[in-house]
Amino acid sequence: MLNEPYLLMTLCCLTFAPVLEAIAARTDVNVAAPWEISSTDPATDGFIFLRMGVMETLVNTDENGALTPGLATEWAVSDGGLSWTFTLREASFHDGTELTADGVVYALSRAAKQPGPLSKAPIESISKQSESVQFKLSSPYAILPAVLSHSSAVIPSASSFDGKGKSIAAIGTGPFKINTITPPQALSTTRYENYWGETAKLSSAKYTATKRAETRSLMAESGDADIVFTLDPSGFKSLSSVDEVDVQAVAIPRVMLVKVNAAHPMLGLEARQALSMAIDRQGIAAGVMRFPDSAATQLFPPALAQWNEPSLKPLSYDPEAAKAALASLGWVKGDDGILVKDGKRFSLTLRTFPDRPELPLVGAALQDQWRDIGVELKVSVSNYSEIPAGHQDGSLELALFARNYGTTADPTGNVMSDFGSGGGDWGAMNWDAAAVADAIDAIAATDQAEKRNPLIKKVVTDIHGDLPMIPIVWYQHTVSVSNKLQGLVIDPLERSYGLHSISWSE
Repeated sequence: MLNEPYLLMTLCCLTFAPVLEAIAARTDVNVAAPWEISSTDPATDGFIFLRMGVMETLVNTDENGALTPGLATEWAVSDGGLSWTFTLREASFHDGTELTADGVVYALSRAAKQPGPLSKAPIESISKQSESVQFKLSSPYAILPAVLSHSSAVIPSASSFDGKGKSIAAIGTGPFKINTITPPQALSTTRYENYWGETAKLSSAKYTATKRAETRSLMAESGDADIVFTLDPSGFKSLSSVDEVDVQAVAIPRVMLVKVNAAHPMLGLEARQALSMAIDRQGIAAGVMRFPDSAATQLFPPALAQWNEPSLKPLSYDPEAAKAALASLGWVKGDDGILVKDGKRFSLTLRTFPDRPELPLVGAALQDQWRDIGVELKVSVSNYSEIPAGHQDGSLELALFARNYGTTADPTGNVMSDFGSGGGDWGAMNWDAAAVADAIDAIAATDQAEKRNPLIKKVVTDIHGDLPMIPIVWYQHTVSVSNKLQGLVIDPLERSYGLHSISWSE
């Protein structure tokens, strides 16, 4: 007969064995980030589906930004540079249908009509050539493969759209397929067993859009989220002392900037330069971002080595020079300290949004710093969609946001979207710079460094001088990860959350 202590030990082992086995065998992961899911349309939410491993692009990038095969195994360009051919791999969508050239042609033809880098490409036609896809161009465009790595160029299945081309589902070819999607906050995925590449180690992954940075930090600390992206400075600091998580900060090609309506009567070149001189970038970098070395001295950060120009005079803080510049434009201080000219107060509205928690804080800092030179700044914190809407209807005066110039392996595609002919919803507004647009077109047309480099220097120099976008700080990609997860590689281009390669340690 078993004695009582032995019996109790046996019962305890039997009771906790399933729990211990479940802990050891865990194969799911929970991700938290600030970005809400607005729809299943890849034109607006392709970046979430790409990051979560649900959808894929023809061309991928590695952790160093080099182009690698994706849904295309190889690509080639004609001698004149006017035709590109992409050879498709054998792959299947999550609905069981096969990847075909017809489906890719439809998806990319649709993407080319939506906002994004592909819409700026000189594409005359996209067509099927056997089981390859061919692009016919009106002019050479050497960066096409890099542009096709952008999240807006993901390839959904035909059943993702209704008969009128409206997106009704998010069905891709990636290592994870959507199980449930609940806009604007959540989606859950399960491993796709018929994935063309190496099957994911995880069985499932969940995504939760959590706008409040404090909440995301608490989720990391409590274990409710295993991977948390975009920590605020205080959360990053506090999580650094939590034993159960590791925090990482990776320099990325993202910059916080003020977008300027260059046609606004109060925002001419001299005024833009004065506003720039009144920004204490060092103070914001140290006090708000908690990364003192992140103060932007020019638009493009060192992470974009080819576009970061050492010869440029660094943007500096000089409020007295800013005051003198505005005085030379005829602005006179009123009774309340705000500048007045021709009976009008120097008053502007800056739009921003709370998804990145540092943005409203920096907006408040700008409000104080610009008031010191006599400029009244009203900060409107709302949905991020108010910024492109204001660009389109012309009502935008100023906007504060973070811009990633690395979402394509070659930043030329993003630069073209922001500073090329016609600008873009998130780019320069009413900035007349035909020479810059022409130079960007020429950069995009060649992959020869001896031709590209002088043109890149011209573009960077002209943007730096005219300030259609006023840079403030360069970014660090801040992430917390459970220390029991292994294999995670933080993507500096922010294309992927790295879920395909991670697993739980035993």
